[in-house]
Amino acid sequence: MFDPQDSPRVFGLAPGVDFPAALVDGLRARMAGEPPEAMARVELIVNTTRMARRIRGIFDTGPACVLPRIRLLTSLADPVALAQLPAPVSPLRRRLELTGLVSKLLDAQPDLAPRAALFDLADSLATLMDEMQDEGVPPETLAALDVSDESGHWLRTLEFLKIVQRYFGTGEEAPDPIALRRLALEQRLAAWEAEPPDHPVILAGSTGSRGSTHRLMCAVSKLPQGALVLPGFDFDMPGPVWEGLDDALAAEDHPQFRFSRLLGELGIDPTTLPAWTGTPPPSATRNRLVSLALRPAPVTDQWRSEGAHLPDLTEATADLTLLEAASKREEALAIALRLRQAAEDGVTAALITPDRMLTRQVTAALDRWGILPDDSAGIPLQLTAPGRFLRQVAALYQQGLTAEQLLALLKHPLAHSGGDRGIHLRATRELELHIRAKSWPFPQPDQIRAWGAANEFGPWAEWVAECFCQPPLRGTQPLALWLSRHLDRAERIAAGPGADTSELWKKAAGRKARAAIAALEGEAAHGTDLDARDYGDLFGAILAKHEVRDRDAPHPHLLIWGTLEARVMGADLLILGGLNEGSWPELPGADPWLNRRMRHKAGLLLPERRIGLAAHDFQQAVAAPQVWMTRALKSDDAETVPARWLNRLMNLMNGLPARQGPDALRQMQARGRHWLALARQVERPVPSAPAPRPSPVPPVEARPRRLSVTEIKTLIRDPYAIYAKRVLRLTPLNPLQRAPDALLRGILIHEVLERFVKETQADPAQLSAQGLRAVAAQVIGDPDTLPFPVTRHLWQARVARMADWFAATEAARQAIATPRHYEARGKTEIAPLGFVLTGTADRIDLDADGNAHLYDYKTGAAPTAKQQKTFDKQLLLEAAMVERGGFENLSPRHAVRAVFVSVSATPSEVEAPLDDLPPAQVWAEFEQLMTRWFEPDRGYTARAALVSEADIAPYDHLSRFGEWDVIDAAVKEPLT
Repeated sequence: MFDPQDSPRVFGLAPGVDFPAALVDGLRARMAGEPPEAMARVELIVNTTRMARRIRGIFDTGPACVLPRIRLLTSLADPVALAQLPAPVSPLRRRLELTGLVSKLLDAQPDLAPRAALFDLADSLATLMDEMQDEGVPPETLAALDVSDESGHWLRTLEFLKIVQRYFGTGEEAPDPIALRRLALEQRLAAWEAEPPDHPVILAGSTGSRGSTHRLMCAVSKLPQGALVLPGFDFDMPGPVWEGLDDALAAEDHPQFRFSRLLGELGIDPTTLPAWTGTPPPSATRNRLVSLALRPAPVTDQWRSEGAHLPDLTEATADLTLLEAASKREEALAIALRLRQAAEDGVTAALITPDRMLTRQVTAALDRWGILPDDSAGIPLQLTAPGRFLRQVAALYQQGLTAEQLLALLKHPLAHSGGDRGIHLRATRELELHIRAKSWPFPQPDQIRAWGAANEFGPWAEWVAECFCQPPLRGTQPLALWLSRHLDRAERIAAGPGADTSELWKKAAGRKARAAIAALEGEAAHGTDLDARDYGDLFGAILAKHEVRDRDAPHPHLLIWGTLEARVMGADLLILGGLNEGSWPELPGADPWLNRRMRHKAGLLLPERRIGLAAHDFQQAVAAPQVWMTRALKSDDAETVPARWLNRLMNLMNGLPARQGPDALRQMQARGRHWLALARQVERPVPSAPAPRPSPVPPVEARPRRLSVTEIKTLIRDPYAIYAKRVLRLTPLNPLQRAPDALLRGILIHEVLERFVKETQADPAQLSAQGLRAVAAQVIGDPDTLPFPVTRHLWQARVARMADWFAATEAARQAIATPRHYEARGKTEIAPLGFVLTGTADRIDLDADGNAHLYDYKTGAAPTAKQQKTFDKQLLLEAAMVERGGFENLSPRHAVRAVFVSVSATPSEVEAPLDDLPPAQVWAEFEQLMTRWFEPDRGYTARAALVSEADIAPYDHLSRFGEWDVIDAAVKEPLT
């Protein structure tokens, strides 16, 4: 295939050239005239499976020929030689072993990282070991590092790395896959050196960013029939710039740095490198522009001198679009619109971005049109239905069962999937309503069983109590035991009561989860003892290593690629998304083992390597025939910074007005604004008039005939709330995990005061602040009553602060009258209207003359006398009910006193103005008020007289408050 030559054989292909297609064209051209079987002797080494698949696809399109031997960089050993090497251990086993070592490290150095990062640390350590194997850096090199001027943290790290020394070399430990690949490479290189192959060996598509790959490339280039084909080689960069790329610390983030290092080691002048084929790039002018924009920072003064010699930039950027969206959501929607257009036109389009959040947003936007793109990364297993379900079950072992955990699992589509889902969903709904009504923050098995027996869900409730209501597991256990318990519990929850099968392990995601767990079960013996939280973190991290793909479902022309796949090309349109700093390029991750200086001393890869690789991917992708470059101006309400390469390109173009650079940039942006306008149009809401302030007028017969004294205040201040509650019969749901709010505090403090007063009646010696504190400790301090430790202490302290005041004023109250009735229920009827007023008095005392003294406890501020006259008529109405005989077993002469006892931070007594509003007058005015409410044209106006506009009414969302304001006139709406 190749003529003999003394120097290494290296070729290049310019950015933008369809690399697989050009590779095949060059191979066919060089094999022209050879017998058909000659192609079968060609060994073609490529870097990714997708690249190999694309090359096979190009060969399949014809003309017919024998295929070359296409191999991957990761599988170079021949079967005979491989049989002589030790069998490798799985990466999972190595990571489990490292997890045990890191666990001991965290026990010794808790300040190193939280235990939640246990598996992540083990994974990063495994990555470091893989890198050391790849770069040929033995542990001895790290041990020899001088860290005397470093912090103590790095010294401790180096000491710890000695523990993993046994994993290197060919000693007692079996090699992991990376170590085996290194051994196979060394064996292959030794064989080539002893007996070089006489068949063509072509390594194509790699940049040599890894040490082992770099060694292989050097060896292949020197074979008699060996050759390298470099992707995205910059033929426009002059010699002096190539010469300046010799310092890794200063130049490793340049896209051509790896080629410069490789060619320098091979003794090849980059400016004389031949092209593999004569295929021109889609836009040679654009390649020159991008090459100049990406020059190293020290030589950007060349922009001024060389930029003047560029041709018209309007033509060079005619197929470039720059889209600068206001937000990531807008960016994703505009990209989705363009992909939809490509699908309708039958054009192959690929979104290239390292931002997985952006790809998910684009996929979600495409879903509105029923389009599913072919995402090369798939869906992370931990985000699939089985993955989420298994992680939720694992979390049950970490703490006591909460209402959220219980209902989240019960509502999961895989729960109870082996039985009748209809019955299960109905029971789940009823249980949720009961939990909300009773405020069970931590449902107990006895509570669930009792509820099930009372509601004919006995077997189902027994299944819930048995599977869910288990105490958390404390202490450490072997990984194998955790897995066994976890899977048994998950399968029982997934199957349901009386069922043996479920949907848990079915479909693509379920099969993938089963395979991942089977691998973990096989290696569990190599894991360390873990507690429940560590096990949950480890299990989630293992699921995160797997992805689920369905190759038959996606659209054939819409692709989502990672940046590495930009080399595969083959798409008519490339969309480079998320071009912001921190996204593309991604920020280098924190290395807990070695800092940048130590890495450089040891000969390991610097963090800038990832930036340089991303720069090379960008340079290749931006040279495609048609390209979109997109970014969001804001992300999470924070300003973003354009990716450095996009920033350089824009700055260069703005600085070349003679080459129409600013005009070309404005045209690129205009094309982007067109699609942004379409995106905004898609989400523009349909104009609709705001809702008026409602005042519904229901039929008289539908109006409430029974209200409590506390609801009369609501009827006056916010009639719409009474309409929603009593006419529409809508009741706000309590929150699932009800916080210890003011209502609960009021209920408990009422119970404390009632019990305290009763005890003082039985034993007057208990009438003291100390006695009140003791009662508060019994009621509020009960964990079953209030399962919030901090709140128990706060509320008891609240009672303690007012205990002296209450004891003193209670003595005065008992000196006036004797407590006789607690939580006394009463009702009084307005016969002509058929209306009944109900009420519950907190406490009614009777004096020596048989007169009633009413008391109502308030944990907040008590209403003033002025407020009681107009709005808060609770005590006034209760006094009127007393005088009208509304309370059973209570027939006093009359109510002489009614008092609000406020036990707030500033306790006080506020008397009802019975002198100004005698009970008889109060009742007469009340009858007049209710008569008005039964007038046919009377409407229930929303927020009629709330104390403040800032007050929140329970039915504001139903009345659509916000579309109207309190200054708007109410619009009556007669109902039938």
